Amino acid sequence: MQNLIEAMVLGIVEGLTEFLPVSSTGHLLLLGHFLGFESNGKTFEVLIQLGAILAILLVYFRRLLDIALRLQKDPAARRFVIGVLVAFLPAALIGALLHGFIKGVLFNPFLVCCALIAGGLVLLVVDELELEVKHTDATAFPLPMYLKIGVIQCLAMIPGVSRSGSTIVGAMLLGASKRAAAEFSFFLAMPTMAGAFAYDLLKNYKILTFDDTMLIVVGFVAAFFAALLVVKTFLDYVSRRGFALFAWWRIIIGAAGLVGLWVFG
Repeated sequence: MQNLIEAMVLGIVEGLTEFLPVSSTGHLLLLGHFLGFESNGKTFEVLIQLGAILAILLVYFRRLLDIALRLQKDPAARRFVIGVLVAFLPAALIGALLHGFIKGVLFNPFLVCCALIAGGLVLLVVDELELEVKHTDATAFPLPMYLKIGVIQCLAMIPGVSRSGSTIVGAMLLGASKRAAAEFSFFLAMPTMAGAFAYDLLKNYKILTFDDTMLIVVGFVAAFFAALLVVKTFLDYVSRRGFALFAWWRIIIGAAGLVGLWVFG
């Protein structure tokens, strides 16, 4: 029962943080470390992301369906889909090549804390910059810009950096508005997270037990409902207030994590 409760808590944390620039994986690794929660092959942290994926698919269903229906006749729709795939490709290649190294070496609580703090400082700086806004529509970025965002997203292979944080910051530095940058991070999350889910499941399904599966199901459901809440509110919030709240949250959690590791190990 205790493991199921921990899985539910971790699922809620995953859903609440997946689309915020605070690193959901970093939060899960730190919380799991201090709870003593250990999953086989560290698959739980990756597989429960499917709940967050389904949440964003539900929220954007009508828009995605409209794009799909326009693919045959509308060049703009085709260019956007190609742009998302181009942005997804760098992470797919690097993730597949470095899968073992990422899980075996980079899934490290100390590294997570350092990355959280460093990423928070970067967010504070970027939030204060007077950046020229050239693009306000996430579906109409130039194709080279999609590729550059995809390359920048690869920084999130380091737990604690944040996939959404790296894509949002990258898009803003390349001329996107805060809202467009955040929205594109949602679109790019779909193939990126689905790919990570499928690859990790393929690599580790043989070692998963019935108990592992139950924990993943509980975490998945919790992540789905928590992510629904975030996706519906995040864009409006960052458009009005920026990223300072998330930056300070990262710094506080990272610092608290370092203290916790020093005191408790």
